Amino acid sequence: MGHIITDIKENFRKGDIYLKFIYVNVAAFIFTSLLGIGFMLFNRSASHLLSFFELPASFSRFILQPWSLITYMFMHADVLHILFNMLWLYWFGKIFLCFFSARHFRGLYILGGLCGGLLYMVAYNIFPYFSYSVGVSMLLGASASVLAIVIAAAYREPNYAISLLFFGNIKLKYFALIMVATDLLMMTGGNAGGHIAHLGGALAGLWFASALSKGHDITSWLNRAIDWCGFFFNRKGTGQRKKPKMKVHYGNRTQDYDYNAQKKRQSDEIDRILEKLKKSGYESLTAEEKKKLFEASNK
Repeated sequence: MGHIITDIKENFRKGDIYLKFIYVNVAAFIFTSLLGIGFMLFNRSASHLLSFFELPASFSRFILQPWSLITYMFMHADVLHILFNMLWLYWFGKIFLCFFSARHFRGLYILGGLCGGLLYMVAYNIFPYFSYSVGVSMLLGASASVLAIVIAAAYREPNYAISLLFFGNIKLKYFALIMVATDLLMMTGGNAGGHIAHLGGALAGLWFASALSKGHDITSWLNRAIDWCGFFFNRKGTGQRKKPKMKVHYGNRTQDYDYNAQKKRQSDEIDRILEKLKKSGYESLTAEEKKKLFEASNK
């Protein structure tokens, strides 16, 4: 059992940013599911407890649990709910990292969830159609965050082709338009809150990508806040910030120099490909350049 936990920790540490978010979502789902099973064994329900981590439509209730604007985007209702969200996060997370950085992914995931949650609450409190359900409606799921990532990638590289089962290849811009149109048409359906949140996430993705194309990163403040929280909790847990230990490595210096030179050449090549991608688009890349870019995004 200890080896399994060690492997999970190591995979989490070495994994790409989208894999880290998948791990966090799955861990939260397993924990809440086991908690629910534990309560059920004693003929009790954990729904009241778990609702404190879901986002309420009611502003008066939200004031009592403001943290839910963050926690809801890591909560899922059932196995199919988290399965499809995590598959989307995996597929489009890989595409997103071809054009943006891991910090952009981290910031946009949170920003998409925030915008989706806020639009959900505003819509439920403004439109009379939702007046009868505003007091009991709760939102959970990573869908708004995932759609923000999809839309940002579609804005950055609209002609990027993806392959869909039964439909074949389709350009990313058309796929994104279909998703947004579907959410618009289903705003008054059974999962109205979810579709409204999707639209909020889509707007966040569009906002991020368009602003970044003009040189402004709207996720920078979120990333600074996350970094500060990480530093604060690390310092609180250790009492003070420890200085990193100096490691002395004795080995073949020639091999070290060759290795560093090779890594530098690879880095320069990826920078060249990204610059070409920025100027001329994905279709201008050769098959070898596309392969190198894909391999670099998986490291």
